[in-house]
Amino acid sequence: MAEQDATPLPPPPPLPPKLADPVPAIAVGTALWWLALAAALVFGDGFGAVAWTCLSGGVLGIIGYGVFTWQRSAARRGTRTAQHGQGLE
Repeated sequence: MAEQDATPLPPPPPLPPKLADPVPAIAVGTALWWLALAAALVFGDGFGAVAWTCLSGGVLGIIGYGVFTWQRSAARRGTRTAQHGQGLE
C-alpha cells in the first residue's frame, strides 16, 4: 500500500456569491412550473393530472421560497438555536 502524505489538503475555495445564492434557481423553477401549468391548460385536456401536478409544483415553489426567506432572515438575526443545540437539555 502506498503511504499517504502527512500534509493535509488545502480547503476548497469558497463558491462565488453568484453561485451560492439559491434565489435565482428557486424563482426559475417556480416560474417553469407556472409556465407548464399554462401550457397544460392551453394544450391539454383541462384540469387533468398534468395540470394538477404543475399547479402543485408552482404552489410548493412559492411555499418553499417563503420557508427559505424565513430561514435566511432568522440566520441574519442570529436566532438559529437549533443549529447550536440549545434548548435540547
